[in-house]
Amino acid sequence: MTTSTTLLSLFMKEDEEQRKEQRNWLDLPPELTTSILLRLSVTDILFNAQKVCRQWRRVCKDPSMWQKINLRDCLFYRFDFEGMCRHIVDLSQGGLLEINIGHFVSDSLLSYIADRSSNLKSLGLSIYEQMTNEGVMKGIAKFPWLETLEVFHSSFKLDLKAIGHACPHLKTLKLNFSGCPGHEIYLISQLDFIPPPVECDDDALAIAESMPKLRHLQLIWNGLTNTGLNVILDGCPHLEDLDVRKCFNIKLVGNLEKRCLERIKELRRPGDSTADYPYNIGVSTTVLQIMIKCGFIPRHRVAC
Repeated sequence: MTTSTTLLSLFMKEDEEQRKEQRNWLDLPPELTTSILLRLSVTDILFNAQKVCRQWRRVCKDPSMWQKINLRDCLFYRFDFEGMCRHIVDLSQGGLLEINIGHFVSDSLLSYIADRSSNLKSLGLSIYEQMTNEGVMKGIAKFPWLETLEVFHSSFKLDLKAIGHACPHLKTLKLNFSGCPGHEIYLISQLDFIPPPVECDDDALAIAESMPKLRHLQLIWNGLTNTGLNVILDGCPHLEDLDVRKCFNIKLVGNLEKRCLERIKELRRPGDSTADYPYNIGVSTTVLQIMIKCGFIPRHRVAC
């Protein structure tokens, strides 16, 4: 047998194996293909996977593919983010159960999601100036089965009492300060002095009054005090996970510390690390100037 014949035989064998592998791959049961594709990012599914073949396109358009959506890590500046999000909601055909948007959300987008996803159980939002309190409340009020609400904000004041009454099944609330949008972020880690948030127990009182089924609560950089924390412990008897990092108006000592240790299985204290937090805790230019003017932060300690 000549060398050329041997090489041709090898190439034919390799080509046959490749065709066999391709046939086996395409012959996978739809549910197995779905399980594999669900491991891809949303953008990979929309812009790549569904273009591979007809079978994959059929699977990618199945509503079961779009029940749980995470858009937090999506590079939205490369796409029409709001248009893409609306398309995903349409693909779910009313079956959307979880969505974490993680980017700027408008009133109209939240309303679009709410009108088409009444069975939603988990919602994650980042709220900035383009949203209104009325728009947020109208949207969230349309999710009566909501169990998890995660909100990142810069200075937004939510009506937590209204949310609690509108979502009676709420078990997890994450209400976190996200710093300030854009480039005007001054990292707290660059300051010798970390200013506490302004004392305010409004959120704590609203949570205690309207969210009795709460089991997991995260309040990062909130103004609640010992009084507010005690009220939460009174009003949320099922609470087992509490995260109050950067809540420096709380002093976990004495009876309050004892009460937390007895009640709470997972406790994160005000001074605990925020290394796993997705935002830089910071203050805006305006707030920083006020703090400098009032003498809370020496001018020479500020770095940007």
